[in-house]
Amino acid sequence: MRIGIISDIHANVVALEMVLHTIGTVDGLWCLGDVVGYGPNPNESIKCLLAQPHLDVCLTGNHDAAVIGTASVADFNPEAQQAILWTREQLSAASETFLRARPALIERDREFTLAHAAPRDPIWEYITNTALARENFPHFSTPVCLVGHTHVPSIFSTGKDRSVRLQLPRDGTQLDLRDGRRYIVNPGSVGQPRDSDTRAAYAILDDERGTLAFHRVAYNIAETQRRMRAAHLPAKLSARLDYGW
Repeated sequence: MRIGIISDIHANVVALEMVLHTIGTVDGLWCLGDVVGYGPNPNESIKCLLAQPHLDVCLTGNHDAAVIGTASVADFNPEAQQAILWTREQLSAASETFLRARPALIERDREFTLAHAAPRDPIWEYITNTALARENFPHFSTPVCLVGHTHVPSIFSTGKDRSVRLQLPRDGTQLDLRDGRRYIVNPGSVGQPRDSDTRAAYAILDDERGTLAFHRVAYNIAETQRRMRAAHLPAKLSARLDYGW
């Protein structure tokens, strides 16, 4: 089976549509959360996801939780707060119902644990280095844990000696998930990359071969920025799309 892995759309439907077009036909689609927040098209992004016939998983992220009131807005920076409050005003009843039904963490087929942020703290913890990854490995039992949240494509791996290695994958990197190691893997962000690469990020899982391939695709950043200006969202959130940070 061929499964698309996406995360951190952040209401950037222009990027989402490009990613889904590029992925093409898949047998499954897993979204690791933060469908909304920051960007100008929350309802459109949710509708786009729901239109995918093979959407199997969509988790809740910290921005999703804040928009529906299950996480505190006070925990976000001022620009993110403004975007969250704006999103609350735009959200349709159907979109709110969708967001409220999202789990924070799930396990699939005894092979994959899926969490927005981390297995230890599915909503908030940022796995940004090997020390934090090492602390999270005991919190899941499957060979692989897929996470988002940091907006940075990352591969953390550990072997029998329990040392943890970090690899920052590039476009086209392919990972063998059945090489005897355990993994925490982040596919990067669709809607707001933060690894100095402005292109939308996603991954493709081939669960028959046991491989995960990382990909990037350019999208119309200027159009997303135009929509953000029209919505009077913070200029900083729009400008950072030009730098991938």
